Amino acid sequence: MTELKDVGAELSRFRTRLVAAGVVVALAFTGLVTRLGYLQIVRHEDLLEQAENNRTAIVPVVPNRGLILDRNGVVLASNYSAYTLEITPSKVGDLEETIEGLSQVVDIQPRDRRRFKKLLEESRNFESLPIRTRLTDIEVARFSAQRYRFPGVDVKARLFRSYPYGELASHVIGYIGRINQAEKARIDDSDDADNYNGTEYIGKLGVEQSFEPQLHGLTGVEEIETSAGGRAVRKLASNPATPGNTVVMSLDIKLQKLVEDLYGDRRGAMVALDPKTGEVLAFVSKPTFDPNLFVEGIDVENWQALNESPDKPLLNRALRGTYPPGSTYKPFMALAALETGKRTPQQAIFDPGFFLLAGHRFRDDKEGGHGTVDMYKSIVQSCDTYYYMLANDMGVDLIHDEVGKFGFGSLTGIDINGEVRGILPSTDWKRRAYKRPEQQKWYAGETISLGIGQGYNNFTMLQLASATGIIANDGVKMKPHLVKEVVDVVSHTAQQTLREIKAESIAKAVNIDVIKKALVGVNVEGTGATAFRGAGYVAAGKTGTAQVVTIGQNEKYNASRTAERFRDHALYMAFAPADNPTIALAMVVENAGFGGASAAPIARRVFDYWLLHQYPSVEDMAAVQKGLAQTPIGTPRAVADVPDLPGAPASAPAAAASAAAAVASAAPGASAPRTPASRPVAVQKKAG
Repeated sequence: MTELKDVGAELSRFRTRLVAAGVVVALAFTGLVTRLGYLQIVRHEDLLEQAENNRTAIVPVVPNRGLILDRNGVVLASNYSAYTLEITPSKVGDLEETIEGLSQVVDIQPRDRRRFKKLLEESRNFESLPIRTRLTDIEVARFSAQRYRFPGVDVKARLFRSYPYGELASHVIGYIGRINQAEKARIDDSDDADNYNGTEYIGKLGVEQSFEPQLHGLTGVEEIETSAGGRAVRKLASNPATPGNTVVMSLDIKLQKLVEDLYGDRRGAMVALDPKTGEVLAFVSKPTFDPNLFVEGIDVENWQALNESPDKPLLNRALRGTYPPGSTYKPFMALAALETGKRTPQQAIFDPGFFLLAGHRFRDDKEGGHGTVDMYKSIVQSCDTYYYMLANDMGVDLIHDEVGKFGFGSLTGIDINGEVRGILPSTDWKRRAYKRPEQQKWYAGETISLGIGQGYNNFTMLQLASATGIIANDGVKMKPHLVKEVVDVVSHTAQQTLREIKAESIAKAVNIDVIKKALVGVNVEGTGATAFRGAGYVAAGKTGTAQVVTIGQNEKYNASRTAERFRDHALYMAFAPADNPTIALAMVVENAGFGGASAAPIARRVFDYWLLHQYPSVEDMAAVQKGLAQTPIGTPRAVADVPDLPGAPASAPAAAASAAAAVASAAPGASAPRTPASRPVAVQKKAG
C-alpha cells in the first residue's frame, strides 16, 4: 500500500514537472516567434541596411592630378601609374621582422628602409606607408603568392607625379609630397576637407602648391562588395573622380633651358617677362634641384646634399634671394629726380672722381672722374659721383617714396607663394628695424651709397624685372604672373588669369623717354655695347656691379685676391626692342664681377632667342658659361634645329608619346590600375 502511494506521488511530481517544462518551452517558443516577428517586421529596414553595410565599403577615388604645361603646350608635370608595397604599422606585430621577411620576397634597399623610417616618424601609426615603390610585375606576383604571411602589408596601385625635364624650372614648377600632420590638420579644418578623403600627396612648392585647388580635382567614390575577411570582391557602384584641371604657364620652357644652360655652374637668378601683359617668360634660379626626388619621399643622403650645400640649391633666388641692385638702380634714381624736379636732363655736374661729405671721400669707379656729366652720360657711363650728389640732394625718405612707386621693397603679388619684400630703406624703416637708439638714427653718409644701389638696398630680381617692365611699358605697371590660363579638363574651356594693371601714370611719358634714350645709349656706346655689337635689333639696358663686402676708404678692390664668394655680383636689366618692347628682364650672376662682361652677354642671347629665334652656337654657349664671351661667337643656330630642347622636333616622337600618355591619364574616368588583392580604405660701391 505504501509502495502504491509512493508511485502515485512520483507520477504526480513528474506530471507537474512536465507541465512546467511545457510551459517554459511554450514561453520560449513564443518569445522566439515574437522576436523573429519584431526583427522581420519592425526592424526589417534597419537590419537590411546593416547587412548591406557589413558586405560593402565606400572607398574614396582620388582624382588624377592635373597637368602643368608651358605656353607652347610642352608637358612639364604629368602622372604615371605604378605598384607600391605598403605597410600599415598598426596592423603589424614586429615591424623589423616583417620588413626583413619582405626583403626575402622583393628587393628592399637600405635607402628604402631609411625613407620608410622617415615617413614613419612623420605619419600616424594607422596610415599605410610605402616601403618599396615601382614594383615590377614579377615582384607583384611573388608577393601576392605569399601575402598570407604578411598581415598589414598590401600592394597598392598609385599615381605618381613625374617631372620629365628633371631640374629644369624646378623652383617655379615645384613638386608634390606626402601630406604631413600639420597640413592634414589644416585640410581637416578647411571647407575642402571632404574632397581630400584618400588623398596622400599635395603640392609643396611653386605652381604645384599655389594652384593646388585647380590641380587636385574632385574626389569620387566607389561602393565595393567585400568578403567576410574584408577583401574586395567586386564593384557595386561608382561616382568617378573628376581629374584636376590643366594649368598652362606663361613660361617658354625652351627659353628657360637656354638661360639655365648659359649660367652653367654659376649661381644667380633671372626673371624675363612681357612688359605689356606681365606674363613671366623665364623664371630662373641657379643652381636647381630635381623635384622627382621628392615625389616618393626624399632619402636622407639627397636631403642632406641639398640642404647643406653652400650653393643653396633649394633657395628660389628669383623669388626670395635679395641683392643690392648696384648701378641698375641708377635709371630709377634719375627718373625719380625728373619726377620731383631735382634734376633736368640737361643739368650737369663736374665729376672729379669722388664726392666728399663730412671728410669722407666716396670714390667714383673711374680714376680722375668723368668730367662734365649730364643725366644721359650719367647712365651711359655709369657715373657714381652724379648719383652720390643726387642722393644727397633728395634724401633717404624722398628716394623711398619715389623709387617705391616702381615696386621696390613691396610684394609684386606674383601667383606663387614665398615672395619676399626686400629692403627699400627709409628713416622709419630703420627705426623699426633696430632696437638700440643709436642704431635707429639715420646718418647722412648712409644716404650717399643708396644713390648707386648699395647700402641698405636689397631687392629681388623679380622686383627689378617688374620695375624694368614699367619703364619698357611707358609707365604702366602690370602684375607679374606665371600662369597664363587654367583649362577645365571636362569642358575644355580656358580661363585666363587676371592681367591686372597695378598702377597707371607711374611717371610722365616725357621723363620715361629721357631714361629710355639713355638706356639705349648704354648698349650702343656704353657699358653694354660690346655684348650687343651686331645685334639685329635695338635693345635698352643698364649694367650693374654690386659689392658683396665693404671695401675700406683707403683700400682697393682686387678680385683675384678676394675669395670667390666675396667677389662682386654682376647685374643687368634690359628690354627689347627699344621702340616696342616685347620682353624685359633683370638678372644677377653671383660673384661674377662686371655686369657688362658676365650678365649682359646672357641677356643678349635671350633677346636673340626671343626676337630672332636664334640659339647660340655650341662654342658660344661654352664661352658664355665661363664668362669668356660678350659678342656672340660662331654662327647662331635656328631654334628649330637645336636637338634635345623640350618639345623640339628632334625629340618630337618621344615628346608626343609623353604628352599623349599624360593627357590620357588626365582624362575623366581614367584611373590607376586596380590593386591586386586590395582592401578598401576609408658705403663706397662699384659702378656698373
